[in-house]
Amino acid sequence: MKTLFSRNTGLIILAVILLALPLLTSNAFYLDLAIKIAINAIVAIGLNLLIGYAGQISLGHAGFLGIGAYSSAVLTTHFGFPPLLAMLTGAAAVALLAFLVARPILKLKGHYLAMATLGLGIIISIVITNEAKYTGGPDGMSVPALTILGWDVTGDATWYTLVAVLLIVITWAAQNLIDAPAGRALQAIHGSEVAARVAGIDVAGAKVKIFVVSAILASLMGSLTAHYVGFLTPGQAGFFHSIELMTMVVVGGMASVFGSIVGAALLTLLPQVLSAFEGWETVVFGAILMATMIFLPAGLVPTLRLRFAKGGH
Repeated sequence: MKTLFSRNTGLIILAVILLALPLLTSNAFYLDLAIKIAINAIVAIGLNLLIGYAGQISLGHAGFLGIGAYSSAVLTTHFGFPPLLAMLTGAAAVALLAFLVARPILKLKGHYLAMATLGLGIIISIVITNEAKYTGGPDGMSVPALTILGWDVTGDATWYTLVAVLLIVITWAAQNLIDAPAGRALQAIHGSEVAARVAGIDVAGAKVKIFVVSAILASLMGSLTAHYVGFLTPGQAGFFHSIELMTMVVVGGMASVFGSIVGAALLTLLPQVLSAFEGWETVVFGAILMATMIFLPAGLVPTLRLRFAKGGH
């Protein structure tokens, strides 16, 4: 009952914050940041299900995001696909790729798993960069506006409403997955694959499924990003973007859905705040991350939750 209360409380707080933001400001810059935070948060939630709950490292998730983004861009621009169909086609392609590579990759552990996922991400980034005829190569390409069943998604307020609703739905779905038998199986796998297998859990199957789900979320958010920004470059699928996504999960808190949201907000806002340091942004950014890992090793949300819980006794 306490867990259910906490989950619903978190969702209510998230919904209130998302509803209040447009009322507090109509500034296009702040709405733009809020939209990007929501998109990053959804990707981070999917990645946290894989890393934080299932214990499987992925350093190439931006590759899946890039496939989704460029699928929407290329299929709408060169082949006349409706944006929604292009988005779903990209997600289906990512699901198939993730399914095909998941079993051999997820048999690996530790550094070997990290290197394998890193290699996959790098391959995707290279393909996107080299296929200049369709993707524009390093120069990037323009992306048409998003239309969904005749509805033109234009303007910051419309985009904000769309991604805010998606964030609430994905957060709710992720929390329910965690509390379901499938989610408990993932946590058992994280604890000990041998014990999970002895308990009758299909370890390989569970890892493949969550890998595919996480990749699909990244693909869909990549497509939305492409249509929202209106221009793509290969950096969207690059290694540094994968590290950024991973950092959102680690800083916010692994095995914490709301930690993913907090981490996405911090990592999206920090570059704006640190721009005042003129050339020292990377140094200050690194120092903040180091301090977080030293003093809040479990991540912000789990550490603060534990400290408040202790303070309440």
